[in-house]
Amino acid sequence: MIGALGIGRAALCGLALALGAAPAGAEDGNVFSNLFKYGGTTVPPSQPKELEAAYCPTVDVPEGGAALTNPPGATAAGIRSQVSLGRVARECTRRADGSIAVKVGIEARVLLGPSGAAGRFDVPFTIAIKQDDKTVSTRTRRATVVVGPGEAQGFASMVEDDIPVPAAVSADYEIVVGLGGAPKAASKPKPRRRAPVAAAPTEAPSSEAPAGAGAAP
Repeated sequence: MIGALGIGRAALCGLALALGAAPAGAEDGNVFSNLFKYGGTTVPPSQPKELEAAYCPTVDVPEGGAALTNPPGATAAGIRSQVSLGRVARECTRRADGSIAVKVGIEARVLLGPSGAAGRFDVPFTIAIKQDDKTVSTRTRRATVVVGPGEAQGFASMVEDDIPVPAAVSADYEIVVGLGGAPKAASKPKPRRRAPVAAAPTEAPSSEAPAGAGAAP
């Protein structure tokens, strides 16, 4: 009997030692430690490092890029429609490689002129990423505005996503939006080129006597 009790106590001691040693191995990831540390039975994947906020400049609308008249240059009575730029929004997201993805939302309005009629109108947009006078990337898209019968105007909106900004210019760039063709960022007027000045002709000596000069004696 005493021998059996001794064996039982030895077994309990061995079990206690085994349980006491278990937590040391649990640091490597057993079910209990994972549940305690991560709230689940498995170790979650490592999280990427938090990226710094992306530089996101306000949208620039160049002179002449906020409105289009159809036909161009028409007098007030001859205008069929006029397109004007409405609200513009932008969002910039930093990528892991240091570049930036720009998202731009644009709203436009078509207003019928005195010579206009209801219908569908094609509105071209151009979005450009610029640094100084250099165009880094550009997107040209078209939206359709419908002006119904009996209505005087119509609206349309579009969103252009994932416009790339290289990492090299991510700290200093412009977002330029305009109606029609590729917009130009506001810049100083370029100096006019002067035409080359022709050399003044050399006056040949005259063979005629000066006026009022008498003949030789």
